Amino acid sequence: MMPSALQDYGELDYEAALTLTGFGWFHYQLLALCGLIYANTAVSITLISFVLPSATCDFRMTSKDKGWLTAAPMLGMVIGSYFWGCLADTKGRRIVLIATLLLDGIIGVLSTVSQIFSIFLLLRFINGFAITGAMGICFPYLGEFQPTAYREKILCWMELFWTFGIIVLPCIAWIVIPLDFHFTDADGKALFGSWNLFVALCSVPSIVLGLWLLRFPESPKFLIECGERHLALEILKDIYHINTGRDRNECPIEGLKESDKGNMIMETHNRSIRSFNIHNPKHMKIIFGEIWEQTKALCGPEFRKNTVLACLIQFGITTSYYTLMVWFPELFGRFELHEKRYPNMSVSVCDVSSIVLDTVNGTLVDEYCGTKIDTNVYWHTLLLGFACIPTSLWLPLCVHRLGAKFFLIFSLMVAGAVTVGLSYVNNSTQNLILSCIFEALTSMGISTVYCVMVDLFPTNLRVMAAALSLTFGRGGALLGNILFGFLVDLNCFIPVALFSMMLFGSAILCFFLPNTGSEALD
Repeated sequence: MMPSALQDYGELDYEAALTLTGFGWFHYQLLALCGLIYANTAVSITLISFVLPSATCDFRMTSKDKGWLTAAPMLGMVIGSYFWGCLADTKGRRIVLIATLLLDGIIGVLSTVSQIFSIFLLLRFINGFAITGAMGICFPYLGEFQPTAYREKILCWMELFWTFGIIVLPCIAWIVIPLDFHFTDADGKALFGSWNLFVALCSVPSIVLGLWLLRFPESPKFLIECGERHLALEILKDIYHINTGRDRNECPIEGLKESDKGNMIMETHNRSIRSFNIHNPKHMKIIFGEIWEQTKALCGPEFRKNTVLACLIQFGITTSYYTLMVWFPELFGRFELHEKRYPNMSVSVCDVSSIVLDTVNGTLVDEYCGTKIDTNVYWHTLLLGFACIPTSLWLPLCVHRLGAKFFLIFSLMVAGAVTVGLSYVNNSTQNLILSCIFEALTSMGISTVYCVMVDLFPTNLRVMAAALSLTFGRGGALLGNILFGFLVDLNCFIPVALFSMMLFGSAILCFFLPNTGSEALD
């Protein structure tokens, strides 16, 4: 949609000015970039699920070790979420997003050459610390460039990119991990194998996306909140030029109104908070003061309800999703191994989990360690991604008609019921079907939460609020992975029951969320 007339409108509020820039090529490029960043986070977070069975021999991992390995990135996310959120709300979305992507990519490549389990664990922790910033920032960054009429639908299309990441990951794993090559030292100890190459290939896109992001501007909405209206106006003129093909001087926006909420830093120090140097102790004191004020605002009367709801919903859905998604390939592998040994025996997920890897003197350990990942494991994981395509299309196409709240409640209620059903399957086919339904619905639910949060909080609190809720969510995922790693071989019904209760509880909390998507930001 392009502006219909070339006339001067004087000083405008941000929403009116953004509408005059049109909706076109710039927005499609930005959606592609942010979508690929979101797809990349899907790859970065879940790649560990293929490392678990592949690196078992190299690190001689028990189920408990695997629990710690899956928990390490989650611990990094718990610590990193609020850290990056605070930086993004003070120094800017774009620069922080670039930093998180480059850090994730570089550390990911370095982790591939680690020969010591504890060091590999530390590097995966740093990966989690970095990638959670990208996940928490890409939705607000994308949303702040969208006119109200398009914002919710554009944000919902991000779910399709997450699905793309879930599909691409097993494809890369299927091509690379079965390759029969490895470098060893003089003693025969593995130095670099196919799973190391897999991790390296999955890390490179973060670096590429971080460099691509250099071509895009800072959020003009954020700049207005910082008091930098002139720079925001120049960016809007660039957007107008890209969308319409007309000269920047023809842009009908003469000026931008100040933010209605005011800016304490600008009023007190007569400068943008972005200009403060984080290496200067006096500047850091001012920045920390602003962060503290914003944190108090999130917990204050105006936003307390939305903050609590967002944190609790994130905790429930993220705990269930990330724990089971990381462990699905492992469970698929155990089902395949069991059905090959006992082809006529039907067992549940909990029964098949008796195939443990920590019996050092047992033949079962040696056999499993020497066995490559079964082809069906890749195929089943790929099907999980394909199962998300229908819901990834349904969400953006119908969100204006049904509302984001409907999708949240529906996805969480059905996912909770499916989680209960996982305890009663007795073969790998049934396990696959329920796993596909679970993945499709919970993935849609998580993306919808991110969409809703863009509308729940003002610009100066938006990323910080998303980061705070992510902290709760990743904390739950951390506990879930540790819990599942300890209990999967003992009594897996307990964590499955807890996850289903969390999903049902999150669905009930969604009833208390306000309706979103129909009003301008702030």
